[in-house]
Amino acid sequence: MNAKTVNIIGWVLTGLVGFVLISTSILKFTIPADKAGELVKMGLSLTTMRYIGALELFCAILFILPRTGILGTLLVAAYMGGAIATCLEHDQSILVPCLVEAVAWITAVIRFPELLPRIQGK
Repeated sequence: MNAKTVNIIGWVLTGLVGFVLISTSILKFTIPADKAGELVKMGLSLTTMRYIGALELFCAILFILPRTGILGTLLVAAYMGGAIATCLEHDQSILVPCLVEAVAWITAVIRFPELLPRIQGK
């Protein structure tokens, strides 16, 4: 593939991951009243969910911006690790957070080729 195609793929994947993170962060700010009871059972309040939504939005913005993309990748990976742990703790499927994290890392390697040798330990 030529450099232009790789660049386009990188930005499409960045948009996909960014869209998922931003849309789920917005959902955390607009939790319906009927879901609030479920959150209390999980030990989370509406205020806590707003903090989590703000953190997720911050990570997404850092991930999307080229200058802070590597830092954003690390923060998204940490955030999704927490999401995976929360899903495991409450007997929920970990498929979606694992997919988002995998696509985020694939996107980061495409956008920032200098990451691959560091990941491989070279």
